[in-house]
Amino acid sequence: MPLILFNKPFQVMCQFSPHPIRETLAAYLDIPNIYPAGRLDADSEGLVLLTNDGALQHRISHPKRKLPKTYIVQVEGVPDAAALERLRGPLDLGDFVTQRCEVKHIQPPDWLWERNPPIRTRTNTPTSWLAITLCEGKNRQVRRMTAAMGLPTLRLVRIAIGPYSLEHYPLWPGEWREVSSGEFQ
Repeated sequence: MPLILFNKPFQVMCQFSPHPIRETLAAYLDIPNIYPAGRLDADSEGLVLLTNDGALQHRISHPKRKLPKTYIVQVEGVPDAAALERLRGPLDLGDFVTQRCEVKHIQPPDWLWERNPPIRTRTNTPTSWLAITLCEGKNRQVRRMTAAMGLPTLRLVRIAIGPYSLEHYPLWPGEWREVSSGEFQ
């Protein structure tokens, strides 16, 4: 059964069914009967795994597996050590409390593609980049976490899911490749 790695572009819906105003996965993947194992919201970019194997899809996306997912996040502002520690959690977001996660300040990634359209820039407001690795994935969790720290997310790119990463499988936005699903057996 194929496992497809896809680099989802910004503003693309993580679905195959038509959307009234946005592109969907169908604009990029013409492979019958595959489905995403997990989702990324339209405002996020990066790695999505797809398969036609329902059992494999379940193994990848089920919350009990606690599969690590790594995101690089450009935020407005510069977090201090205390803010980074609070982001690592647990962090109470009102309707749930996050599990502990890995968070570190990183240099702006020089390998990252330009976003289309570009993020908004403010000349008097600094930005910084974080790498965040979660073993859970609630709706818009990373954005909500950074917002709770007063660090609004400007750009969010998922770069890894479990053993698969854009570092080991470089893909430009809209590109995909088939790989072995042996890591999930």
